[in-house]
Amino acid sequence: MAVRVDVHELIQLLEITPPDQNIMLVGRHGIGKSQIIAEHFSSRGMRVVPFFLGQMSDPGDLIGLLHKDEKTGRSEFLPPFWWPSDEEPIVLFLDELNRARPEILQSVMELALNKTLAGKRLPQGSVIVSAVNEGDEYQLTDLDPALVSRFNLYQFAPTVDDWLLWADQHKVDDRVTGFVQQQPQYLDGEGISPSAEDANSMSGLVKTPDRRGWARVSSMLQGVETIQPVHVKLIAGVVGSPAAMAFRRSLASRLQVSPDQVLLQFTKHRKAIEKMALGELLMLNEQLLVHLVGDPYDDADRTKALKGMLSYLKLLRKRKLDEAVAHLVSMTDQPKYEPAMEFFAESMELTTLLTEYVDGIRIQ
Repeated sequence: MAVRVDVHELIQLLEITPPDQNIMLVGRHGIGKSQIIAEHFSSRGMRVVPFFLGQMSDPGDLIGLLHKDEKTGRSEFLPPFWWPSDEEPIVLFLDELNRARPEILQSVMELALNKTLAGKRLPQGSVIVSAVNEGDEYQLTDLDPALVSRFNLYQFAPTVDDWLLWADQHKVDDRVTGFVQQQPQYLDGEGISPSAEDANSMSGLVKTPDRRGWARVSSMLQGVETIQPVHVKLIAGVVGSPAAMAFRRSLASRLQVSPDQVLLQFTKHRKAIEKMALGELLMLNEQLLVHLVGDPYDDADRTKALKGMLSYLKLLRKRKLDEAVAHLVSMTDQPKYEPAMEFFAESMELTTLLTEYVDGIRIQ
């Protein structure tokens, strides 16, 4: 069984795996494999060349075209369009590996074995990452164990928190992130059955929610203040009818206070926070930490945000909602929320409050 990794762990693996070793990721479609690979290596200045092998019918796109060298009279392959001309290392991202035709897989074997294609070697330091789709909905090709043995194998299983962190950093509509936070089963559609009407119509074609789809929903909602029935139909075409209807119902129970309002406008929204129930405050805690991981503030706003966070925690203590404080403190122990802890550490008063709370729990 492959080792399961989340987003944080995957990025760590990408950083420490030597370039001469290949990585294979197994996971459902639409969970962010290609985006994470592209963003990670691009941030390191490496060009990422993606190939969707399941859609490739001609190996020439991968290895180049055969021609006759007029000088030698021998046949050789022309460099393909993507081949690096500057000897700078690149990243080959081979997506849909287990949907590739056998002749394509033969070329992948050569790449995985010694970083060569048709006698040409990739620049030193080049990286090969492959992705394998899993699920009964795919038409798959059995992979040769000899090929699989050339890759370090990991099952990519990003958590809901991983997506919420990504969504905050990429400015996904807060109505979407709030819905996913409340009903995480709709993020990837696990356990969500299509309606009988959908299952019996449209030649069996059924839309189900995935992370890529919710990002598209967010784009559709830009500038839309009020969700009308036509918007629900629009959303249903992206994530399916059950998810769209659940999303519409969730809008009636949205939190009335956002992280920005807590941190930058606490006094103005204090009364609303005082009326929030424990369950709502736990959701707000999560949103606050996710927001702070993105390091959204600088200079004057940062100072104001530290004061807002301190005021928020003092209010929780005043209301004797130790469960809410404990919940926030426990979440900061997770590595993915380390930037939030670094933010707290900038305020001695905030650090002292949290430390005294933790010490009080230990004494009890």
